[in-house]
Amino acid sequence: MDPRRNPYAPGAGTPPPELAGRDDIIERASIALDRITHGRAARSLIMYGLRGVGKTVLLQRIATQAEADGMTTVVIESPEGRSLPSVLGPALRAGLIRMSRTEAAKAAAKRAWGALASFVKAAKLKYEDIEFNIDLESEAGVADSGDLEADLTDLVVCVGECAADYKTAAVLVIDELQYIPETQLAALITALHRANQKQLPITLVAAGLPQLLGQMGRAKSYAERLFEFVPIGPLDPVSASQALSVPAEQEGVSYTEEAITEITSRTEGYPYFLQEWGKHAWSAADEPPIDIDDARRATEIALAELDASFFRVRYDRLTPSEKRYMRAMAELGPGPHRSGDIAEVLGKSINTVAPTRAKLIEKGMIFSPAHGDTAFTVPLFDGFMKRTMPALERPPRKG
Repeated sequence: MDPRRNPYAPGAGTPPPELAGRDDIIERASIALDRITHGRAARSLIMYGLRGVGKTVLLQRIATQAEADGMTTVVIESPEGRSLPSVLGPALRAGLIRMSRTEAAKAAAKRAWGALASFVKAAKLKYEDIEFNIDLESEAGVADSGDLEADLTDLVVCVGECAADYKTAAVLVIDELQYIPETQLAALITALHRANQKQLPITLVAAGLPQLLGQMGRAKSYAERLFEFVPIGPLDPVSASQALSVPAEQEGVSYTEEAITEITSRTEGYPYFLQEWGKHAWSAADEPPIDIDDARRATEIALAELDASFFRVRYDRLTPSEKRYMRAMAELGPGPHRSGDIAEVLGKSINTVAPTRAKLIEKGMIFSPAHGDTAFTVPLFDGFMKRTMPALERPPRKG
């Protein structure tokens, strides 16, 4: 069929043509942000889930709606190996510029600008990855102590006060939150807690991998009371079918029931994979309806493409020992698996492989859904490991 009309949009954070099964989450976020804007209590929202469930898409939708409702969003993606001040500073600067569009707002923002200048100046001495300056006079005694927790609290409170004067809300929108080191995460939680106590209109909407729950709890014990943690999983069968069929129907194309079943089963309902399979099913079909043969051909092509890109880029970041650990997990199936069982497949003790497991968690490749359990953060990765490493290679025993 005509590739120019192919409606599917696989990509990193690319909005799908049909955002099925997520209305409840979007509405919950909308209600919380509306309450905060009007001075009512609401918890910050933390979404967590595996790769490919659409967390980034949801963040973008929530941020877009917040901007449309007159709020100021501060959008951040936390990269690995960067400090929180290095990514937060420039984003807050952009947010304050948007918030200070009128003369009255500029006056209200004066203290926030001073706090930001102080924060950047103090943080530069501690975090070497800060690469920008604020050409404004700093606010003496505000956000300038060099202690991240105290300074970030001062800064967040000042930005919240500015938002209150402007009669809006400041929304920190942070993706990949699990990459923020726990000590810095603790500082962010403390700052938001203080702003919440002062009933200031500043909040957090964030997303991350499942290990984020444990990180938040370890960072601050009261995190579970300050945030609403929302699990984001694969779509249920009805929503998965809608995500697949509705975009095609808008182009006058339908699927057979067998084709829908094949694709939703193969993708396990994960939104990103549904877009990949839909794209290739469309390309495989000569004419509508898209049938079971087209769906099976889509499976072959989609897996080959995922192996060469989506899966491969993650695999290539691994050391040989990490690859063997992941291959041992795949030997046991999709998971989760007991850490002792993985070590047994490798022919090693749990203590010996514990550092490898810790490093894989740090890289965001695996997580621990329960004490002693280990699972992939990337759906279908067990199949990729078996295709890439058909045999589990064990290092030769010494002696």
